[in-house]
Amino acid sequence: MQELGVLAAGFIGLFQEGGKSFVGMVTGMLPTLIALITAINAFIHIMGQERISKLAQLTSKNVILRYTVFNVISMFFLGNPMAYTMGRFLPEKYKPAFMDSCISFAHPITGLFPNANPAELFVWLGIANGIAQLGLPTSEMAVRYFLAGVLVMLIRGIITEKITLYMMKKKGVEL
Repeated sequence: MQELGVLAAGFIGLFQEGGKSFVGMVTGMLPTLIALITAINAFIHIMGQERISKLAQLTSKNVILRYTVFNVISMFFLGNPMAYTMGRFLPEKYKPAFMDSCISFAHPITGLFPNANPAELFVWLGIANGIAQLGLPTSEMAVRYFLAGVLVMLIRGIITEKITLYMMKKKGVEL
């Protein structure tokens, strides 16, 4: 009978910990996201939507820039998840590929720029700690990780863009 009580306490404890985690997100992450959204919207309003659109058009002119420079700028300045809001400045046909490629870069940027995705910092720190224990430099790994992330981001962007354009054409959606 005592085992059943321990099991019940553990079961309820699981949900209590989940509730604490949820409250932590509501009081910690949610206000931060709201403040970030407000700041980004204010920045766009101050700079002017036309200028931001021109910057987006300039850095997304060709496929290489669109899935490297544009995404790096988005992730570096806005971080995860705010970086995805930059997709609103792209034509509809590029939005799925932008999201796919940008999401794939959310972790590799963390080694050099932890501000871009602090939620993934624990993964980077775990890997970096292992590398440091081997006596190897973590800075070189961070650069390689970043560059590999840019390459993966480019490949995913190109592939997803081709799939999207194919599907749009197949469905008769005007490009």
